[in-house]
Amino acid sequence: MFYLKKILSIFVFVFVSLFAMADEQNTSIENLSLLALKDISSLEQEVEDINKKLNDNIWIKRYKNYLLYKTMQQQLYELNSKYDKYKNRKENKYQELTRQLKNKINIKKRELELVEQYKESPIGNKIKPKEISSLPKVTNPFSIVEAFSYKKQLQAQKNQYTQNKNYIKDIYKLIIQKNDLLQKMDSISDSKYYHDRLLASKEYQKDFELVLDIVSTTDNLYSKKINRVSLEVNELIVDETSRTLKILFVIIVLVGLSIGLRKLFKRYIDEDDRHYTINKIINFILVILIIFILLFSYIENASYLVTFLGFASAGIAIALKDWFMSIFGWMVIMTSGSINVGDRIKVTRSGLEVVGDVLDISMFKISIREDITLTSYMKNRRSGRVFFVPNNYVFTDLIANYTYDSMRTVWDSIDLYITFDSNYEKAVSLATQVAKKHSIGYTELAKKRLDKLRTKYVLRSANPEPRIFSFLEPYGIVISTWYMTNSYATLSLRSKVSMAILSEFLKADDISIAYPTQTLRVSDTKFGSEVMLPGVHSGFFDGG
Repeated sequence: MFYLKKILSIFVFVFVSLFAMADEQNTSIENLSLLALKDISSLEQEVEDINKKLNDNIWIKRYKNYLLYKTMQQQLYELNSKYDKYKNRKENKYQELTRQLKNKINIKKRELELVEQYKESPIGNKIKPKEISSLPKVTNPFSIVEAFSYKKQLQAQKNQYTQNKNYIKDIYKLIIQKNDLLQKMDSISDSKYYHDRLLASKEYQKDFELVLDIVSTTDNLYSKKINRVSLEVNELIVDETSRTLKILFVIIVLVGLSIGLRKLFKRYIDEDDRHYTINKIINFILVILIIFILLFSYIENASYLVTFLGFASAGIAIALKDWFMSIFGWMVIMTSGSINVGDRIKVTRSGLEVVGDVLDISMFKISIREDITLTSYMKNRRSGRVFFVPNNYVFTDLIANYTYDSMRTVWDSIDLYITFDSNYEKAVSLATQVAKKHSIGYTELAKKRLDKLRTKYVLRSANPEPRIFSFLEPYGIVISTWYMTNSYATLSLRSKVSMAILSEFLKADDISIAYPTQTLRVSDTKFGSEVMLPGVHSGFFDGG
């Protein structure tokens, strides 16, 4: 009992001594905290302000994802270690544990796939600059605009990556400031809490220091690469601009040459229709030349174009035969000069005849304005219409030109019948006088134009004097009068000559106009039935 009391007394003494020592230590710490409380509180507020800036930054959020990835990766490693430890155990409880571990491993792997981009970098794939797309092909003026857009895109990519580098640099500066503050707090207080915060923040600093170094190096290389690509694009733009200006210069020269040729031909060619046709030909040649210049300038492989046009034209020629034939017909018309604008022509197709003046000759059709002519009077009985004749008709149908190669006159004829007992020689003489009198002006014009044609063509019979012919017909003698008349006004002269010849014939006593007549015999004499028609026994006017 005595010993027990003694032991209890010793225990109480030790406890009181220890309590006194702890109370003294707490009092000293408390006294230290009171002295540094103001400084630590101020430093803590500054750290809190920096944390707010960092927490609102996308790069820090990405860094937290990186830390999460590392944590999950460590957890996966631990799960795999446990799985490897228990997978070969045969006991039921270990088999169940192995199955659970395997499920956890699969779940953890799927979770890691969601943050896979943070595997290599603390800020994920943002550390990688955008890939520079391939150089645009600057092969035509429109692609120059595309090249400038490409340069603008490259500059935007460069600026974006430089901006990312600056963001990371700002974060790194904030982390350094935070570490300085934490270092001060750790030096003021010996608390493990501040020391652990300092170590964690230094890990932040190391990671972002590595990222900043990588991004700075990448930004330097990326900028140099973009500058090199931009220079290459500039060279392509300069080359294409130079080629475009050369082509434009050639086209301007061709246009100027065509204008000069048109003025030259206008000076030496008085006829409007010829001048119009020449302008058409010049314009067509100009357009064809420009098209070929552009095609062979902007198509990389001209042989492909020739091959394509060969196959395409073969197929189109079969499907659009008439269309192509019209183009070839237009070429024939333009090059041969057989039909010109202003010419009076006659087109015959499927029994329909049209006579009119050519208004226009396009690549596919001839526009004709129908006039009042003998054809209108004799057959169509209407006029004033505009007909569109496909150019391919020159190969398949009859087209007559009344005014070919400067000719402005054509032969016209008038037929009058006289009786068999008329003085036909006098009738021929009168018709000759009338024809010469009214057609003398056109006869002289025809002589001049025929003399001009003799220099280019062989003319066997070129006498334009009026010609009078007489022929026997069932109802009498026909006096056919032929004379030169205006190609554009045949009916007016025909009307004058017709009335003049008729007037001269009516004045002559020994000339009678013939027309279809029938003679009826009236008699009371009966004829025998043998002279009658079969079955007729009496004349029409016989009695009984």
